[in-house]
Amino acid sequence: MNTLVAVDLDRTMIFSAAALGFEVDDSVVCVEMFDGAPLSYMTTTAAESLRTLTADAVVVPTTTRTIEQFQRISLPGAPWRFSITSNGGNILVDGEPDRAWRSSFSDIDLDGVREELTRRTRGDWVLKRRTADDLFCYLVVEPTAVPPQFLADWSSWCAARGWNVSQQGRKIYTMPNVVCKSRAVAEVLTRCIDDGILDDGALTLAAGDGALDAEMLIAADRSIRPRHGELEAKNFRHDGLVVTTAAGGLAGEEILTWLHAETAREVDGTIRASAASNKARG
Repeated sequence: MNTLVAVDLDRTMIFSAAALGFEVDDSVVCVEMFDGAPLSYMTTTAAESLRTLTADAVVVPTTTRTIEQFQRISLPGAPWRFSITSNGGNILVDGEPDRAWRSSFSDIDLDGVREELTRRTRGDWVLKRRTADDLFCYLVVEPTAVPPQFLADWSSWCAARGWNVSQQGRKIYTMPNVVCKSRAVAEVLTRCIDDGILDDGALTLAAGDGALDAEMLIAADRSIRPRHGELEAKNFRHDGLVVTTAAGGLAGEEILTWLHAETAREVDGTIRASAASNKARG
């Protein structure tokens, strides 16, 4: 095994009924319940594909969700040796938060940023204010009612202080630059190599749909994004990045097909290199 696959979840691997792009039917399976009702789905094909991918690669679920929100998901392929939540602010090892990694963010000025954000967001266009795992904050808004200059002005204020702003649908995230998926994925890769799970020089693959995934997609050896979401709206492109043909839930299937193919190519290359080495020695 010599491939690490970091996969974003919402709108990349799992989808709400509205985000699927087709009616909920027998072709999908519910992977998350909330308040007694189905919340997130995968196609049955994608669910089986994710499950089988774990046999050939170290799959690392990588999400902006909090630990609690992540643990609601019955994601095919579990249990996970490593998973990443809180946009990289938490690394879970066998389901338990790694305290040393989490403590590395102890000097974040969350209170100061949250106070300024509250001052700037008075009005009924803000439906909810939330803090995630004491690492970052986000608003739930009515998208059509967001003041025209809010995102630009707030982004400018945050950028000067080492924070960034991203809107994904009804949520506007305010995130410290140091809390990012790519840093957490790099840490997991190092640990896998140190533990002998992966070889030095292992292939890294990544998949994601939002601006908070962009750095992770760039850092990976090869990556893929769906033809929907925030990165699609920004027409995000990068060397080594593939864009799906499909959108919605079918894009999840296409992403997993691509991840399988890239992993198989790496496995095949490793086998051929080993065989050549053995032949040369013989």
